[in-house]
Amino acid sequence: MIRALLSCPLATAATAAAFLAVLCAALPAEEKQEKKADASKIKGKRVAILVTDGFEQVEMTGPRKALDDAGAKTTLIAPKSGKVKSWDKADWGKEYAVDLTLDRAKADDFDALVLPGGVINPDKLRIDEKAVAFVKAFFDTGKPIGAICHGPWTLIDAGAVKGYKVTSWPSLKTDLKNAGATWVDEPVVVDRGLVTSRKPDDIPAFNKQIIEEFAEGKHDRSKKR
Repeated sequence: MIRALLSCPLATAATAAAFLAVLCAALPAEEKQEKKADASKIKGKRVAILVTDGFEQVEMTGPRKALDDAGAKTTLIAPKSGKVKSWDKADWGKEYAVDLTLDRAKADDFDALVLPGGVINPDKLRIDEKAVAFVKAFFDTGKPIGAICHGPWTLIDAGAVKGYKVTSWPSLKTDLKNAGATWVDEPVVVDRGLVTSRKPDDIPAFNKQIIEEFAEGKHDRSKKR
């Protein structure tokens, strides 16, 4: 079309430039519309957020708000009933009501999983057999999982990182590599529905990616990168 326009005797440089400007302006709008359509697929998706005392506050509240705002239905799950206490940077933070206890939670009832970080939180979850089994059930069925900061610790015990490209808080690098993962220092990494990020500063990128991956649904984890 552009070549035809330029070859037309009546066409001028100004005409061609104006046409190109209109064409270029239209492309981003179409892309935005397509992304908006994809993001809308997350509406109604049931997302489990697994934590225990000591989870990094903003790594739960940030992704949860983003998911809720996008139309997903989030459920805060913990090994105990009542409330769980967060960790806020250098001290204990706020308490949050538990929506569902781990012994009553079933992976079959959810479409995706989020694992916030914090040093205490995943270190407790990774030695909790029910927590590890819950995480493994998501991985084994191809459901998307988002884990940030120290969150991937629990993925190791669930056997969910071998052969995967991931990132995390730097201190987990050796643990993840020893478990068979390829570790990289990037804000967000996606590999067959497994989304990982390094730290609170990466939350905006993490939120954007989990919304996209959760909207896509199950992934074929038999395929290699």
